Amino acid sequence: MKKQIVSLLLLLAGFAATAREIYPLNEGWRFFFKSENSSDNARQITLPHTWNTDTGGSGFFLETTANYQNDFFIPEEWASKRLFVRFYGVQNVADLFVNGYHVGEHRGGATAFAFEITDKIRFGADNALTVVASNYARPDVLPGSTDTNLYGGIYREAELIVTDRTAVSPLYLGTDGILIRPTEVNEADVQGEATVHLISPSNNAACQLTLEITAPDGRTVFSRTQRTRIDGKPVVVPFHFDRPELWSPQSPALYRVTACVETDDTRDAVTVRTGFRDIGTSAGGGFRLNGTKIPLRGVALYHDNATSGGALTAEDYDADLARIRTLGANAVRSALMPHDRYFYDRCDETGLLAWVDMPLHRAPFLGDIAYYATPQFEENGRQQLREIIAQHQNHPSVVMWGIYSLLWTRGDNAVPYVSALNRLAHEMDPSRPTVACSDQNGEINFVTDLIVWQQNVGWDKGSTDDVKVWRDQLGKNWSHLRSGVCYGGSGFTGHQSHTASTLPCTNRMPEARQTRFHEEYARNLQNDSLFWGIWINNMFDYGSARRPYGLNGAGLATIDRRTCKDAYYLYKALWSKSEPTLHLTGKRDRLREGERQAFKVYSSVGMPLLLVGADTVAMSEYAACQYVSDSVSLRGKVRIRVSADKLRDSMDLTVGTVLKPKRTAVLRRTTGPQTTN
Repeated sequence: MKKQIVSLLLLLAGFAATAREIYPLNEGWRFFFKSENSSDNARQITLPHTWNTDTGGSGFFLETTANYQNDFFIPEEWASKRLFVRFYGVQNVADLFVNGYHVGEHRGGATAFAFEITDKIRFGADNALTVVASNYARPDVLPGSTDTNLYGGIYREAELIVTDRTAVSPLYLGTDGILIRPTEVNEADVQGEATVHLISPSNNAACQLTLEITAPDGRTVFSRTQRTRIDGKPVVVPFHFDRPELWSPQSPALYRVTACVETDDTRDAVTVRTGFRDIGTSAGGGFRLNGTKIPLRGVALYHDNATSGGALTAEDYDADLARIRTLGANAVRSALMPHDRYFYDRCDETGLLAWVDMPLHRAPFLGDIAYYATPQFEENGRQQLREIIAQHQNHPSVVMWGIYSLLWTRGDNAVPYVSALNRLAHEMDPSRPTVACSDQNGEINFVTDLIVWQQNVGWDKGSTDDVKVWRDQLGKNWSHLRSGVCYGGSGFTGHQSHTASTLPCTNRMPEARQTRFHEEYARNLQNDSLFWGIWINNMFDYGSARRPYGLNGAGLATIDRRTCKDAYYLYKALWSKSEPTLHLTGKRDRLREGERQAFKVYSSVGMPLLLVGADTVAMSEYAACQYVSDSVSLRGKVRIRVSADKLRDSMDLTVGTVLKPKRTAVLRRTTGPQTTN
């Protein structure tokens, strides 16, 4: 079999690497399932990759184990170096082999990890790299329960890191080896600590460590050089500088922090970006950044799209962030687990605030178990939380750590474990609050600094008018809590009034129902001072093999990103300050029964003018940015037009008797097999 050679390494054969070099390991992989027994028919793939978009259109979601193989040449001149392989995400369990030797295992698909491979390498020769990846659900790896497709595979990029023998460590919890921990941030000055993790081939080795901080305009605002010994413990360097440029959504100022370690014959340097800002929260004062109250208007973002599955690219993230900015949201929740590092780099640069969840989550299925009270499960949760915090601590856009989501309070008591995770988060990072999402009563709601209520009153039962009653009771009895709220419900664009009634009740998810739900919640909860944040579930539909149609349809837009639902335009009208909105709802419901019809319009530019055919129809303001018309008698085909300021929208409508398809009979198994002709 022809060997795949990593092109950049081949070009550098015969030349010694100088200081630190990083080479992408995304090309030249061979992929095959473990069940295939042999690599003879392996497919050539490029990272990022997931097998659930590479199954030949089978239509089945695969939970399985697969092998990834790559061969690469390592120059003889690198024998004096140290070599590391870093993967930015493998779902969910990964085992790494180099030249047949097992190097290590990583459990958890949400975070990066690195292994040193120096002692397994054949210098001046080809080397074989194998990754065994599995996305099977298992009770010792979080998440224990989710309706999100975990697509499997090496679904993020990989790289080879070459350093001198003494270096800033790539091994600490999947980070670059430098963690910035501000202790005091204000307009006058910044104080903090930089924790630098170092490695050396000998214990107690002497070195010189230099820490330098560079301002956004290129000025060096802090520099310190000190002699130290590398004894397995991180080196803590305190820093202080005056008149900082604080990071904020309006001015996302980013500093560069460089750590350089030198010995008599080695040198290594690593640079990370960060920003400095102060976060405050209180029951009455809401969420504050640098002392300024910011009402958070956020959306939950999951981890796939229709084209890439879970193997999202930089272009995918850029497109999603552009859509979120157009919506007018100022915050995003990385639901269930973190996104790729690139995503938070872009949030840092654009000023979007981020809530990052750890995968302690319960899906809405009665048979699911989200919390396993076993030492293996609990330790894996602690390890994943350590990695999540360490890998995202330097991102100023990340403003809170999610500890759990929708845990039940029955069965094994999860409160002690959740409390331990909360303490761990504060020990690692005292500068950020912790947050949880809850739909239960009980003491579990009093663990984290912030609590977000997911009480979809009026969705599964009751009326959406009940949300006002729930809000008033919360304000009366629990106003001392630092509360946010999140909500959402499924609505499929293909389910309209003339088609949805033909579906089985459990599969009937009309867009119009989702629209009404969001209208009532927005009317009752927007701008309520009781809540420090409003979070919408979700920005986009996401893949869920456990649900009807293989989708969770609660997104404001479809999984293919082609269609924005009516609810998207509601929040754009309410939130966007940069782009005006005028939207006539129900345009996909083009065939309607009933002579009397009324129309609803979302407008951020004032009262709209509605024309039904050639007639002007009066409209009134129902709620902020929501306008509803008087009902009118219609028959046959008619054109509906709406205008406000310079904006226009329209639709063509047919009103009359709608021919509905006959519901297909469901065959039921009785005493034996049944067949049909």
